[in-house]
Amino acid sequence: MSREINTKTQENKMGVMPVDKLLLNMSLPMMVSMLVQALYNIVDSIFVAKLSENALTAVSLAFPLQTLLIALGTGTGVGVNSLLSKQLGEKNYKQVSITAMNGIFLAVMSYLVFVIIGIVGVRPFYASQVKDADSEILKLGVQYLTIVCVCSFGLYAQLIFEKLLQSTGKTLYSMITQAVGAVINIILDPILIFGLLGMPKLGVIGAAVATVIGQIVGGILGLYFNIRKNEEIKLSVKAFRPDMRTIANIYKVGVPSIIMQAIGSVMTYGMNMILITFSSTATAVFGVYFKLQSFFFMPIFGLNNGLIPIVAYNYGAGKRSRLIKAIKCSLIYAFLLLCVGFIVFETIPEVLLGMFEASEEMLAIGVPALRVIGIHFLVAWFCIIAGSVFQALGNGVYSLIVSVARQLVVLLPVAFILARLGGLHAVWWAFPIAEVMSFCFSALFMILINKKVIQNIPDNITS
Repeated sequence: MSREINTKTQENKMGVMPVDKLLLNMSLPMMVSMLVQALYNIVDSIFVAKLSENALTAVSLAFPLQTLLIALGTGTGVGVNSLLSKQLGEKNYKQVSITAMNGIFLAVMSYLVFVIIGIVGVRPFYASQVKDADSEILKLGVQYLTIVCVCSFGLYAQLIFEKLLQSTGKTLYSMITQAVGAVINIILDPILIFGLLGMPKLGVIGAAVATVIGQIVGGILGLYFNIRKNEEIKLSVKAFRPDMRTIANIYKVGVPSIIMQAIGSVMTYGMNMILITFSSTATAVFGVYFKLQSFFFMPIFGLNNGLIPIVAYNYGAGKRSRLIKAIKCSLIYAFLLLCVGFIVFETIPEVLLGMFEASEEMLAIGVPALRVIGIHFLVAWFCIIAGSVFQALGNGVYSLIVSVARQLVVLLPVAFILARLGGLHAVWWAFPIAEVMSFCFSALFMILINKKVIQNIPDNITS
């Protein structure tokens, strides 16, 4: 009883801690864990590339379905995170626990969907992309992706339990779950791929097994931290019943996020279809780009994970000035991070590709590709933060519109046209062209949401 009284009477740090300190306190652990995750993504592909270029291409072609897999879990988690943070700001503690349990229920349902996809959908998914390319790519890809999908329960557990921790400001524990899972993954990769320390040499299958083991460990840690450390949320399976109203509120914010990321899956699938007409190496370059850019984008996603509960909490608590300051600080940090990414992509693309055992053909395609694509870093920072603000304030549809316009209305059609008019090297210009359009839409919606929502929030405190 005393713990419950203490939880209800003390203000959460998201409502009282100085905003710049709070944003770093919330975001830095997540940024570190995202960096570790990005490092895993890169190291994983580096090891696979040592097997063969076909192995690297097979893993790269898995990206659209893996993106969809993560999109469902992450999008649902965003909805849970935003709703929980708002309820905490309103001090509606009974509803907080109801929302948390419904979030876990939705994670279980999401996993069951991908078990089915893993069993019946992986082979036709690969076959549609590989077409006349080397048949080994199809074989390796099916092996890899089937394991990732069927054993994705660890991923969904990790994602939902991390969001519960983030929503109450316990991002340090969230960082630990991500970091430990990623480190285990990195350690197991060479052991299982190359058969070290007496283990059998599993090749691409080893990469998939290492991935799911890391996710399972992360999920178990996330559950432990929520039970032992997350006092503001009480998890009880015995008392749980699915609540359709709560689920609807979760998906009000979550569905636009899911669709946005699913659109990314459609975009990568479409780009693979365009690039495979030139060569499988072009597709491998595209896959390598996604691994490399994650090293700069992942920390910003970690920044977003800290920003969303801060904005949502202070929205619910009626603290406008804190909310605005958090947005401004996030924009500055995101800009600085992607400026570094731009410089790296423009100055050392040969070094970046060399980490993936790049052939002469891959270097000839990849060096100009990275330099052209890297230009969009200069505007992407604003679009990413703006999308998180829209979601945190319950206007995820704005983010959805921007994402659809960028990736489906502009990027894919422009890439298709440029492929026909200018060949492979022209295709990469679709990325900066699409990002400029995204910037314009994001700026317009930020103006609208400031006028309609932010300026109408009462300011109960000016600190």
